[in-house]
Amino acid sequence: MAENQSEIRYLNPPSVEVKKKKYCRFKKAGIKYIDYKDADFLLKFVNEQGKLLPRRLTGTSVKFQRKVSTAVKRARHLALMPYVADQLK
Repeated sequence: MAENQSEIRYLNPPSVEVKKKKYCRFKKAGIKYIDYKDADFLLKFVNEQGKLLPRRLTGTSVKFQRKVSTAVKRARHLALMPYVADQLK
């Protein structure tokens, strides 16, 4: 019995993953203006269904997430990007 108490077993092994720090690609590249006419670039911030990806997934800062969202909305309004799509990418 003494052997079983000293040996600790886990149902799931403790994760020791090192996650990469997310960074804002706009700050890193020095981009100040997000062009709504560049639909191919804006598709990186939209999932397969056409929804905007959140900050926690893309790593963009608050300031640039707002700019991305307005650029996507403008591109949708001008029919450069679809509002809803099945298998967009």
